[in-house]
Amino acid sequence: MAKIRLAITGVGNCASALVQGITYYQRTDTVESAGLLHEEIGGYRLRDIEIVAAFDVDYRKVGRPVEEAIFAAPNCTKVFQPDIPPTGVIVEMSPVMDGVADHMKHYPEDQAFRVADRQPCDVSRVLAEAGAEVLVCYLPVGSEEAARHYAKACLSTGVAMVNCIPVFIASNGDWAGRFADRNLPIVGDDIKSQVGATIAHRVLARLMGDRGVQLDRTYQLNTGGNTDFLNMLERSRLRTKRISKTESVQSQLEVPLDPDNIHIGPSDYVAWQNDNKVCFIRMEWRGFGDVPNHLEMRLSVEDSPNSAGVAIDAIRCAKLALDRGIGGPLDAISSFAMKHPPRQRRDSEARELLERWIAKHSVAAETASAAGLVGAR
Repeated sequence: MAKIRLAITGVGNCASALVQGITYYQRTDTVESAGLLHEEIGGYRLRDIEIVAAFDVDYRKVGRPVEEAIFAAPNCTKVFQPDIPPTGVIVEMSPVMDGVADHMKHYPEDQAFRVADRQPCDVSRVLAEAGAEVLVCYLPVGSEEAARHYAKACLSTGVAMVNCIPVFIASNGDWAGRFADRNLPIVGDDIKSQVGATIAHRVLARLMGDRGVQLDRTYQLNTGGNTDFLNMLERSRLRTKRISKTESVQSQLEVPLDPDNIHIGPSDYVAWQNDNKVCFIRMEWRGFGDVPNHLEMRLSVEDSPNSAGVAIDAIRCAKLALDRGIGGPLDAISSFAMKHPPRQRRDSEARELLERWIAKHSVAAETASAAGLVGAR
C-alpha cells in the first residue's frame, strides 16, 4: 500500500497528539484500544501515514526533528506515546504573517510562542521537494493571512489540504472553486473533536427539536491553558471562530435563535489547566404547557488528542480522494469532521454519508491498487 505523505503546519499540541497517535496505534492492538473510529480507510491504516514536512515559527521547534519538536514548550498536551521513532524531518521556519498574536510576548516562555530569528522558508518549494500529498493546517486561530498562504502553496504544488482552523477556505466559494479547478481535495473548516464542546452542544440542540420542545437561549463557555486559549485572549482574532462555533450549533435548530439568546465561544485562559479544556453549557427551554426547564453541563476533555481522533480520518479521506481524482471540498468528511463545512448536516446524517463515501471509494481504491495505480501521481 502506498504511504500518505503528510505535511504539518503548526507543530503545536494538536500536531503533537497526531504524531504521537500515529506511533501509538502502530504499536497498540487497535481492537483493544479506544479512540480510533476507522482502523482503515481506503486501505490506509495509521502506519501508512509518513510525516515528510513540518512548519512552525517557535525557536524551540524550528530546526529540530519533528519527533523532538512536538514535545517542546509551549506544548503541554498529554504525552501518551513518548517514544517516537526518527522521522528524518526537520521543522522549517514558517512565514509568520499574522500567525502570532502580539500579546504573546507578555507571557512566560513556557506558555507562549517565541518567534525564531530565522528567514522563513519557501513553503511551496519545501512541499514540492518533500513530495507532500496532504497538508494539515494547525495554525493558531486568527491566522487568516497565513492559512491562505498555505492554501496557495497547496494549490501551486498539487497538495490536498485538511484545514483544522476557523479560516474559511473549504466553506468559501472562491477558495473552494480554486481547489475544484485544480482537482485537489480540501477538507474544512475548523475541526470538531471526537467528544468535545461543539459536538456535545450540537447533539443537545438537535435533541430539543427532535423532542418537540422550544429552546429559548443557550451558552457555551470554555476555559483552557494551552496556547490556543492564550492566543484567543486577543479578541480581534476570534471573529471567524465565533461564527464557526455559533453556526455549528444554530444549524441543528429548526429555527435559529436570535443572536442575543445564543453565546458560544472561548471564555478565558487558565494556565494551570494546560491542554485540559473545560466547557460549561447551559440550555433553557419550554416544554409541554410552556413549562420552563433548563440543563447545565460541565465537560472536561484533553483538547488535542480529542481533535486528533477526527483529523486522522480527515487526512486519510483527503488522500483517498487524491487517489481517486476527486477535487474540491469533500462534502461527507467535511460535514462529519468540521464545525464550518460547506454544508451543515445533522451529525447522524453526516456519519451515514461518510460511511457510504468511504465504502464506495474504498472499493474503487482496491481496484486501482490491484492495477498498480494508487499513489502513482
